[in-house]
Amino acid sequence: MDTRAVFLNGPEDLHLDRLALKTPGAGDLVVEIAHSGISTGTEKLFWNGTMPPFPGMGYPLVPGYEAAGEVVEAAPGTGYRPGDHVFVPGADCFEGAHGLFGGAAARLVTSADRVTRIDSQMGPEGALLALAATARHAMAGLDRAVPDLIVGHGVLGRLLARLTVAAGAPAPMVWETAPDRRGGAQGYAVIDPAEDARRDYRAIYDASGNAAILDDLIGRIAKGGEIVLAGFYAEGVSFAYPPAFMKEARLRIAAEWTDQDMLATRMLIDEGHLSLSDLITHRMPADRAEAAYNTAFDDPSCLKMMLDWEPSNDRT
Repeated sequence: MDTRAVFLNGPEDLHLDRLALKTPGAGDLVVEIAHSGISTGTEKLFWNGTMPPFPGMGYPLVPGYEAAGEVVEAAPGTGYRPGDHVFVPGADCFEGAHGLFGGAAARLVTSADRVTRIDSQMGPEGALLALAATARHAMAGLDRAVPDLIVGHGVLGRLLARLTVAAGAPAPMVWETAPDRRGGAQGYAVIDPAEDARRDYRAIYDASGNAAILDDLIGRIAKGGEIVLAGFYAEGVSFAYPPAFMKEARLRIAAEWTDQDMLATRMLIDEGHLSLSDLITHRMPADRAEAAYNTAFDDPSCLKMMLDWEPSNDRT
């Protein structure tokens, strides 16, 4: 088998190509992808060549870890069958390309234990499941305070705010420096940080990916307060020690979602407690991948770019 896939040959060297796929084995599924999202965090670092060394990385690669589609082949014993709809968090299934991410393709071969079953009616929103599970992972667990301040009103920041409201906690404050991103709040306020004089936040969740604001955030917490780094930071993270010492500040890093986060998030969505609506602002056909990636990374109005794949050209 082969498939169309987004091929990142090196920094800012991207095109749509056709790649051979590894042969499916025991426990594998073949999934025809309908939609794949473009991450403006980690994927952008691969795009511009600033991603720090990371296990399994390298060029050329197929980017993308947000994909949703339909199972067309299922090995016996997987618990899946053709016609099932699934979320796929990327796949390492390509000949001649790294698959650290590997979700931006019309067809994927993946182990069944990596996918998550989704409702067929979710459409492109099904590809947002990883971001929603990432937000849930940052907040879930014992002795973790829900955010009363969220920095950044991108997709991750919005999901953190929606999860906070869904948990029945007081609505968080959200900071956003870009005026055109302050709209779309659902039950919480979004303001310019320059307008906020408060300095007693208990839990600040940073979804901006901007390591340079850490000193400011430390100055905004109450004594014993916590700052959660929920984004991904290409630069070194540092802060002035004396202010953090006086605040007895706590710093926590939220990493990738787990299987438990994924299942809990899917349940929240299925039961109507968490909405993924109004997060996808741009869509383009996969044949326009180069333009789509440029828009995703350079257009401030683009919260989430979704690539639409036409499966008819890849079915055999």
